[in-house]
Amino acid sequence: MNLTELTNAFEQVKDPHKAEKMAAYMKNQFPFFGVQATERRQITGPLFTSWQVTKKPVDWGFIHELWMMPEREYQYVAMDLLKRMEKKLGPGDLEELKTLIGTKSWWDTVDGLASGPVGRIVKAYPEAVDVMDAWVTDEDLWVRRTAILHQLSYKADTDEDRLLTYCRRHAEDPAFFIAKAIGWALREYGKTNPEAVRDFVHATPLRPLSRREALKHIGSESEA
Repeated sequence: MNLTELTNAFEQVKDPHKAEKMAAYMKNQFPFFGVQATERRQITGPLFTSWQVTKKPVDWGFIHELWMMPEREYQYVAMDLLKRMEKKLGPGDLEELKTLIGTKSWWDTVDGLASGPVGRIVKAYPEAVDVMDAWVTDEDLWVRRTAILHQLSYKADTDEDRLLTYCRRHAEDPAFFIAKAIGWALREYGKTNPEAVRDFVHATPLRPLSRREALKHIGSESEA
């Protein structure tokens, strides 16, 4: 895997005007090349093939190297790599993922890691749920958010008790990104079990943001 090769490809197509808009969308937390998702994947697809990424173990050194580069597109490439190599990931990789979650943290990377590799590991290795039980009380709000969101794509396979326990534990957490995560997680589970979500929302002193997000598509009890 070759960082210089990737950098040269980004330099050839960078767009300062798009970069400014992309940075503004992320509240100017990070600089950008101005390479959007479709174009980025057109670049990285052939590179991943030439690097034979699916035939090799996960190169955490390279993943972390990408993560520490200034432009945000590098972190997106790291996430694309992890998606390509998801079948190689196991519980032993959760600490590496936690490092990424706690570094250059913002919703764009954290949410992708939570519902992507973290969620897939826990689903494939049920014993890894103990790690989520620890993460949900972590001092880093982004790690807590990850624990709340890790079942986002589980649908009928959602561990309802665990989801509701996590949401209840942080029901009155003042952090915006925690309240938003609770609402989002409940809203997604509401597509599978709207009654359970509605009952939980009405029985739990959630923050208004969480309540509003959770009921967005299922309505209140009086509307049912």
